[in-house]
Amino acid sequence: MAPDRRRTPTPSHDVTLIGRLTQQRTTVVEALIRADGFVGAQALHNQLAAAGSPVGLSTVYRTLTALASAGRADMVRDTSGERLFRYRSGPEHRHYLICTECGLSRPVDSGPVEDWADTIAQTSGFANVRHTVELSGVCPDCGRRPKADERR
Repeated sequence: MAPDRRRTPTPSHDVTLIGRLTQQRTTVVEALIRADGFVGAQALHNQLAAAGSPVGLSTVYRTLTALASAGRADMVRDTSGERLFRYRSGPEHRHYLICTECGLSRPVDSGPVEDWADTIAQTSGFANVRHTVELSGVCPDCGRRPKADERR
């Protein structure tokens, strides 16, 4: 059997998908890759600043938004409406179930949603149809924790 010659995209490859290759953009992509789960632009900027990186908040926002537009990051909104991002290593579109208490995210089978969106696109005559599906709830661990008003 021939060896698998597919390569994992590098941060510099992802940066070239969204425009000019700069050190600041590369730094943002690398930080997103290292992030554990979804992260907001402000939180990512705070992490970079704490590490001594001179990347500006507007650069973080623009880079994350461009990565999502290029299909290299997934974006969801938290309960307050903040956009959260997660690095996507491959081209596949994903949906997540996200805990509203702790932020834990789990990918879910999105086949039925993708099929439905494709059917809507075909029957409506619309082109370049995109969709957003956000699933949230309380994960099993958080569901077992006593609520603040129950601890009194």
